[in-house]
Amino acid sequence: MKTNPGRFFEDYSLGQVIAHAVPRTVSGGERALYHALYPARHALYSSDEFARSCGLRAAPMDDLIAFHTVFGKTVPDISLNAIANLGYAEGRWLKPVWPGDTLRSESEVIGLKQNSNGKSGVVWVRTRGLNQQGDTVMDYVRWVMVRKRDAGAPAPETVVPELKSTVPAADIVVPEGLDFTRYDFTLAGEPHRWGDYAVGEKIDHVDGVTVEEAEHMLATRLWQNTAKVHFDATNREDGKRLIYGGHVISLARALSFNGLANAQVIVALNAGAHANPCFSGDTVRAWSEVLDKAETAAPGVGAIRLRLVAVKQGAPDFALKGEDGKYLPEVLLDLDYWALMPM
Repeated sequence: MKTNPGRFFEDYSLGQVIAHAVPRTVSGGERALYHALYPARHALYSSDEFARSCGLRAAPMDDLIAFHTVFGKTVPDISLNAIANLGYAEGRWLKPVWPGDTLRSESEVIGLKQNSNGKSGVVWVRTRGLNQQGDTVMDYVRWVMVRKRDAGAPAPETVVPELKSTVPAADIVVPEGLDFTRYDFTLAGEPHRWGDYAVGEKIDHVDGVTVEEAEHMLATRLWQNTAKVHFDATNREDGKRLIYGGHVISLARALSFNGLANAQVIVALNAGAHANPCFSGDTVRAWSEVLDKAETAAPGVGAIRLRLVAVKQGAPDFALKGEDGKYLPEVLLDLDYWALMPM
């Protein structure tokens, strides 16, 4: 058999390291497509001259371009037969990705737990994205519910990794040379700086985007994400193609520009949950909550920890979970991340 049906739960073993195909060289083409797919307009990623004024050699690739590219490499080996992508933790962006860089990915299995129904299990992996020099540009943990090929296959020993609830501010990596002391707030689009935000503050990002089938299909192909639930309408009983969770992340991040235009650089992913499925025709809106703030050693650069929530249809009311502790049905995404902002 020469075709690859993808891995099932019983194909994973603790400590297994998987080198993912296929390396990909990213360019201005990915940036142009990204900015066409999402209303993304953070200045540091839009203008070489703005980025140079902030101490960088040019505008790097958007942080989520790096994430989607690294993530997409892992799908054929980790989540081709996934039922659900359950969460993220301990994610860090370690080096900027520049046009012309070639990215590849590798993952280590760090946890396994068979579900009580015996038909599926949860796999935890730590994924690293590497550039052409072999430098790690980002790493993160995610866990995925994966189908079993044979329900009668014996369950592995249960190992659930202990993960940090948040990346400590001291472990944040600021891009080399980043300097916000000459930051141009007019060109960036908003006057609000690090000191203008208070822990506990909530921001309604106001705008919304209705998801179209063609756009999410283009995005999923762009990141070479081959998960069956995103392409094959017969793979789900409802006959719908599930919107790639990363598409919702990028939509919400782009919408957050209105109110957080100066949260320029994503540097850590503390936690994340795709709370409910998103389908074509849903209108995505977003709100953010300030969870924490920290100073950095870089000139003029502060770190801000944000909860980014994407909801569907109506205007956000800042509600997240019901009395039962479960996410409300309109909540699509709950993402906890650190960003860098001028002080």
